[in-house]
Amino acid sequence: MNFYKELELILEAKSPHVKIELFGTFYNVYKSGQVDFEKEYKTKNFDQPSYVHLCKIVPPQDVPRRSNLTTKDGQINLLHAIAHIEYSAIDLALDGAYRFTGLPKQYYDDWIEVADDEIRHFLSLEKLLNELGAKYGDVEVHNALFEASQKTQTLLERMAVVPRYLEANGLDATPMILTKLQKLPKNEMIEKIIRTLHVILDEEIDHVKKGDVWFNYACAENGVSNELYFEIINKYYPQGFLRPKNLNITARKEAGFSCKELNTMAKGNVC
Repeated sequence: MNFYKELELILEAKSPHVKIELFGTFYNVYKSGQVDFEKEYKTKNFDQPSYVHLCKIVPPQDVPRRSNLTTKDGQINLLHAIAHIEYSAIDLALDGAYRFTGLPKQYYDDWIEVADDEIRHFLSLEKLLNELGAKYGDVEVHNALFEASQKTQTLLERMAVVPRYLEANGLDATPMILTKLQKLPKNEMIEKIIRTLHVILDEEIDHVKKGDVWFNYACAENGVSNELYFEIINKYYPQGFLRPKNLNITARKEAGFSCKELNTMAKGNVC
């Protein structure tokens, strides 16, 4: 089995379950060591996300809000929003393995493993959506994560932006969602959502940590300081860090952020 060609087919799969089935076959072969890394493979630039035929894409401000989480609609909107992040994250992990060739094998091991985690997260959320009588594709979505992959075409920028900014923002946001859920009257669905989000939060720390390792690798390869991180983030996200007062300091430190970085993000001494 050819590594890059197979990832290209998986990335282009329009159906989540076709994508997941193709990945499962690929991952079993990959773990057995029976894949060939093609020499000088010419990767594609994808001009639209793989979910374009499944989901209605709208600007981020037009995605339905999940204001009342005690209602079925509120829970569907919440689960769908997170499922969309996880589905987008499958393609982001796969694209990271596909797009950047000639790297140490551990790099590919890491991002293929991340893709496998994201698939598991997506399936868990999809199951809860199904229990509520909904499915992925029922709610409008934005394509901000896909746009981030389009913009970041070097390893240095991709590792700074995707795991160390976008995914790390999730380390801050998920505890806030959990706090809100834990204040609600308890029922079976709320409990299931809470358990699922705890699993996702714990495993996303490792994903951000992998990004930290390979960001520092890219800095060393390019002969630049890792302090370039803030310059890269400001280039693409001049608004800066979305929740400076709600940084998950413990999780971010575990994921590789330094106290100096955390103090800069928080604009104060938090570490």
